[in-house]
Amino acid sequence: MGQGLPVVFLHAAVCDRRMWAAQMGALAGTCRVMAYDRPGFGDSPLRTADSSSMADGLAVLEGLGVTEPAVVVACSQGGRIALEMALAHPSRVRGLFLIAPSLSGAPAPAYPPEIESLLQAQQLAEQARDWEALNQIKARLWLDGPLSPELRVGGDARKLFLAMNAIAIANRLRGGETDNVPVYGRLAEIRLPAQVVWGDLDFPHVQQRAQMVADQIPNAQGIALHGVAHLPSLECPDAVTGWLRRFLGEV
Repeated sequence: MGQGLPVVFLHAAVCDRRMWAAQMGALAGTCRVMAYDRPGFGDSPLRTADSSSMADGLAVLEGLGVTEPAVVVACSQGGRIALEMALAHPSRVRGLFLIAPSLSGAPAPAYPPEIESLLQAQQLAEQARDWEALNQIKARLWLDGPLSPELRVGGDARKLFLAMNAIAIANRLRGGETDNVPVYGRLAEIRLPAQVVWGDLDFPHVQQRAQMVADQIPNAQGIALHGVAHLPSLECPDAVTGWLRRFLGEV
């Protein structure tokens, strides 16, 4: 959608490209915005063979004729791909707007007992092949926040999350990643302008890693959103659009 500065959106592993609908609609008047579903998410068919998410992202840009560096807007697992792309293909990236990014090569997190019990319930639902229960647990973890009351977030945001994640669950047997670009310990090598955003109701280790990304990328700024969990583009779309618009203006 739109024309101007190219901005590509990378979705989280519990969502698809629809998580960015509000931001894309708001920015299409001034930028060329694009979002796509990775294999096995949204409308993209499942791919069972191992493959490279970075190569997919670059193929999308090439297929759309984007030759100049693009701003990459990414959440969670999409953030991992964006950071790896910034290290491996810096000439293709103009800036990074990251929401609660995952971090390849980071140590495994330790969870408090309250979260550990939810993760155990998630594992039991998977073993029982109770996909509806699994979807509800994931909504509790990633939309409400693992230490927040269940159903804290309702309405259209919850309906959309459950619809998107149901597809991700159905295609859970997707192939693995061939990318091998550990980012942990190498953040200082990323010299691009960056904005890192996270919610203060997210997993504690996700908040800590997001703060670390903001601290260690030399040209990065960090912002914690109050009363928000892992998916602020769904939960507070106008606030995310505002921060993103400011970042694009600076870039």
